[in-house]
Amino acid sequence: MKRVYAKEKVCIGCRLCEIWCRTEHSKSKNIIKAHKKEFPRPMARVLVEEAIPVSFAIQCRHCDEPACVESCITGALTKEESGRVAYNEAKCVGCWTCVLVCPYGAPQRDLARKKIAKCDLCPDRLIPACVEMCPNRALVYEER
Repeated sequence: MKRVYAKEKVCIGCRLCEIWCRTEHSKSKNIIKAHKKEFPRPMARVLVEEAIPVSFAIQCRHCDEPACVESCITGALTKEESGRVAYNEAKCVGCWTCVLVCPYGAPQRDLARKKIAKCDLCPDRLIPACVEMCPNRALVYEER
């Protein structure tokens, strides 16, 4: 299965992956409207961690044996046959257990919606938005 991997040696911490992720998950899919006019503002499903001089993007790893799926009390997180860890927002009760058990810190607490936000690999795109828009190619979408 293809996954998103970070190359911390070339990441400059510009956070464009976060911006384009937020845009991709907005109602309008328009960068200006998504950031200036939509409320609550869509959350990025990728998070850039910085410890100068190193920075890198963190997003769901779509683990082979995901702790988040095992801990989800409502079944909002499931492992698909393709290998993707899918999230059904309608089933989520906002307990954030998945946030606590994920060893990578991938699911983010969405305080506005009292839900989570996690990478879905942009299912409507061939290449996830964060990967496609990264100016330094610090994110790659590949099978390893």
